Amino acid sequence: MHINRLLLTALIATVTLAHAAFAEENLDNRSHLALAPSADSVGTPEAPLLTPSTQISTIAADKVIAKDKLIAAPERIPADLWQRIRNGFSMRELNSKLIARHEKWYASRPEYMARMSERSQRYLFYITEEVERRGMPSEIALLPMIESAFNPGANSVASASGIWQFMPSTGKNFGMQQNWWYDGRRDIISATNGALDYLERLHEQFGDWELALAAYNWGEGAVARAQARNRKIGKATNYASLRLPRETQNYVPKLLAIKNIVSDPDRFGLKLTDVPNQPYFAAVATSGRIDVKLAAELAGISLEEFIALNPGHNRPVILEETASVILLPIDKVEAFQTNLENTNQRLVSWQPYQTKKGDHFDRLAPRFGLSANQLRSINGLSTRAKISNGQTLLVPVNNEETVAAEFAVFNTHLASLEETTRTLKHTVRKGDTLSTIARRYHVSQARLLEWNNGVNKLKIGQRITIVQATSRGHKRHLARANKNRNSKNTKLVRNNKVPKRIISKGNLKIASSR
Repeated sequence: MHINRLLLTALIATVTLAHAAFAEENLDNRSHLALAPSADSVGTPEAPLLTPSTQISTIAADKVIAKDKLIAAPERIPADLWQRIRNGFSMRELNSKLIARHEKWYASRPEYMARMSERSQRYLFYITEEVERRGMPSEIALLPMIESAFNPGANSVASASGIWQFMPSTGKNFGMQQNWWYDGRRDIISATNGALDYLERLHEQFGDWELALAAYNWGEGAVARAQARNRKIGKATNYASLRLPRETQNYVPKLLAIKNIVSDPDRFGLKLTDVPNQPYFAAVATSGRIDVKLAAELAGISLEEFIALNPGHNRPVILEETASVILLPIDKVEAFQTNLENTNQRLVSWQPYQTKKGDHFDRLAPRFGLSANQLRSINGLSTRAKISNGQTLLVPVNNEETVAAEFAVFNTHLASLEETTRTLKHTVRKGDTLSTIARRYHVSQARLLEWNNGVNKLKIGQRITIVQATSRGHKRHLARANKNRNSKNTKLVRNNKVPKRIISKGNLKIASSR
């Protein structure tokens, strides 16, 4: 079997932490990977044998933090990430009644809080590193809790997506690709960097974090217009003085309620999932194509875990053109490299096919060992769909019966990330208003209007639709991943060395075996 080339490089960029000293060393390893066949080819194309390579660069860090110029003493670094976040809280309190209302809501839902803190384990260290690097208040690291409950597959009725809930247009403005193959709004690194870039810009524009957050939620133009209205009538233009929609009025108080719970969970009768103050994932750069399923197998992790770390992929193939890195649990990088070097499997089972004039499902599908309906299903098309000229279809490289089944498995795991919902019906009673109903179900008034065709007058006995999220937790996968952080074996490599140091460089973490 001929194997094409995929270059994997541990992605490292230099970053300077305040008062920190770093020592550097480099490691070189080799791996075998294959590129997918050309999009113009059909069937099983052959490719020349190439010699791939992998490079890993590490930086050893022993941080010494000087409290001032006269005293240079090591500061105790918290083992617990929650404590590290607490140490960076700096936002001021606002409307205490609104904050208290949201504290009560979260405190009355311990299972929801537990699921949310479990999901945060994968992403929170990276986000916290980036927030600190930019000198932002650490409350910002908790913002995905109110945006998406740290669900990378969360989608809103307004088409916002990912843990930071980017709208399509805003995502594009901050460099997030959105195409048939990939949605950068769900990519953990791309979306996090975009969100923090946006918040920094808003903070520079409005001068404080409360207004920056309001603009993130409502839109910078809307906040600027609200300020202009207040100036016109001689009123203050701070967050508390502006006339804001209810959702935006509650946005910052929700974040501050979460902050207060994280500050002292015992006071609210809650327990946060332990999150170690160490990186969860490593970023490995790609310059070729590989199946999502195979990448997970080579790393020795479940497909669900792989997709949770790499939720931006819409198809079961990773393309170097759309995703420059893949994320893997920190302790699985070496296993992935070793297994990749030793595998004799074809790395790509799928290829894009550009339809031509005269193509029909009934004639095209058998060329790939599929029925017409299987080919439609793989490409998310209805059974009545017809081919249009120049359309891109995903087709198998080989005519293997298992390929269609594997695609179905990928779709199942991708769907498991997405936030499911349940629909409730509320019967209007005497004294009910849209405002009181919205507060009762912890939704915005704007959402109520969307779900109920813009109704603005209520009648006793009227039935109001409420859509509530029922996010799935991934407790067993996270527990397994945390256990494996200190494991000496992987699924495919025996006696694999444990990374002895976790090194920080550019906030993309790579493991170093010594």
